[in-house]
Amino acid sequence: MIIAADHPARGSLEAGRRPMAMASRYDLLDRILVALGRPGVDGILATADIIEDLLLLGALDDRLVIGSMNRSGLPGSVFEVDDRFTAYNASALATANLDGGKMLLRIDQDDRATAGTLEACAAAVTDLARHRLTALIEPFMVHRRDGRRVNDLSPDSVIRAIAIASGLGVTSAYSWLKIPVVEEMERVAESSTLPALLLGGNTADHLDEVLARWQAALQLPGVHGLVAGRSLLYPPGDDVAGAVDAAVSLLPYRSRALEAGSDRRLAAG
Repeated sequence: MIIAADHPARGSLEAGRRPMAMASRYDLLDRILVALGRPGVDGILATADIIEDLLLLGALDDRLVIGSMNRSGLPGSVFEVDDRFTAYNASALATANLDGGKMLLRIDQDDRATAGTLEACAAAVTDLARHRLTALIEPFMVHRRDGRRVNDLSPDSVIRAIAIASGLGVTSAYSWLKIPVVEEMERVAESSTLPALLLGGNTADHLDEVLARWQAALQLPGVHGLVAGRSLLYPPGDDVAGAVDAAVSLLPYRSRALEAGSDRRLAAG
């Protein structure tokens, strides 16, 4: 169970119907502290600014910490698909003694910038593996709709994105996937042997529906837990503790597999 808080670094401050929900860093940190304090929460996924705030607050002792790596594809920009690496790199993650790095891989087959993102993500997977750090890859096929880029969440497109992400780098021994919950999740879960964590997305106004989808998907082979941010940090009624507890209660077991290492990682070592 990992709390995601890397959205502000891309200028994405909305949560549900609140367009500037994450604008106050003090309020965001308060919410993260509540979430990290709940039983069953293993750690945080964030950029360096938030991670360093939490370190100064003493909130990351005995916690998994995943650093977010490529944050440059700002929503609505002409360079949105050009997700260059503007935050952590593998060397910095290793030096900071963090547990891994997360990268976003959006694949737009009509945009040449996708090739550069693919190359950069492959290099990051390889570099993380050299440091024996987890590479958490979040892949999407995307297309333009009314002048905006949107993630294609059809099962076939999610499966195609997973297949592409699974083959990045010189080894997949340290690679994990961060995937959405979509229709036909049984097919989606069978599309890779890499371990997967479920994401939440900007679904803060529909927590009950999200919890039901997570519960079903968490029963599938290869699905090991959750990486959720806005859904739990900005739930209806702002009951962060209640939302986090509800999510943790869905986990079949409280896994610390990212820290202890998956079977793939142990075999590679």
